[in-house]
Amino acid sequence: MIRFVVIAMVVVVVWALLMKLIKDLKSANIDWTGVTTIVGFIALAFWLRHVTGMG
Repeated sequence: MIRFVVIAMVVVVVWALLMKLIKDLKSANIDWTGVTTIVGFIALAFWLRHVTGMG
C-alpha cells in the first residue's frame, strides 16, 4: 500500500514539473531551429548506432 502512495506522489510531482516546464517554454524566446538540429543529430547518432552496431 505504501508503494502505491509513493508512486502516486512521484506521478503528481512529475506532472507538476511538466506543467511548469510547458508554461516556461511557451513564454520563452527559444531558437527552435537550433533545438531541432541538435535533436536531429542525436536521433541520427542513435539510428546509425542501431544500423551499424558500432558505438
